[in-house]
Amino acid sequence: MLILGGLAAGFINALAGGGSAITLPILTEIAGPLVANGTNRIAILAANLAATAGFHRGGAVEWRRVWPLIPPTVVGAGFGAWAATRVDGDSMKRIFAVVLILIAASVVMKPARWVAERESSMSPVVRTMVFLGVGFYGGFVQAGVGFLLLISLVLGSGFNLVNGNGAKVVLVLAYTPVALALFASVSQVDWKLGAILASGQMTGAWIAARVAVKKGAPWVRWVLVLAAVVAAGRMLVS
Repeated sequence: MLILGGLAAGFINALAGGGSAITLPILTEIAGPLVANGTNRIAILAANLAATAGFHRGGAVEWRRVWPLIPPTVVGAGFGAWAATRVDGDSMKRIFAVVLILIAASVVMKPARWVAERESSMSPVVRTMVFLGVGFYGGFVQAGVGFLLLISLVLGSGFNLVNGNGAKVVLVLAYTPVALALFASVSQVDWKLGAILASGQMTGAWIAARVAVKKGAPWVRWVLVLAAVVAAGRMLVS
């Protein structure tokens, strides 16, 4: 179950987001919710390492535009992970389920906005605050952070969906070691379970990265819609 769940989650996370809505319930059944939230970061780290390599090889990572986004995202994730070791994340997951549905609706109703690259619509100050906030959420609960990153990168920062996915996996790769270290410091990580999950998730992420570069943004858009709806449904009933 961990390997198959990781395979599906790695594929979905690399193309859109919401894969943690698959892996967290599996880990929760095995180890409980607190350890699940921390252990999930091992697979996230491995999967985004594989996905970053795949997107980079396909020329889909615009490093010049990604580097300035890394510091605020990492700082936000550090605060989010720290907060997650002290408060419960159930309420945030319920609220985010509604956000996932809204993102799916936006993709369906205005698909051209996700495909065409354009100039950033956010000022540098606003962009920094946005990525601080998204990083905080990613550090706190992770599930669904890919959607927030994509909407910030594509609608707010001028990336197209393929390059936005490339930037997304780089940002998650950058902040996940910080979050993982904080969860490990309070004994909320099971390294053995995380390694098993990671083996499947790395494979799924690598496959997805290659497919995304080959198929292009229009095809990825429909994967995003499906992943958003499925992730929202799981969050609402969990």
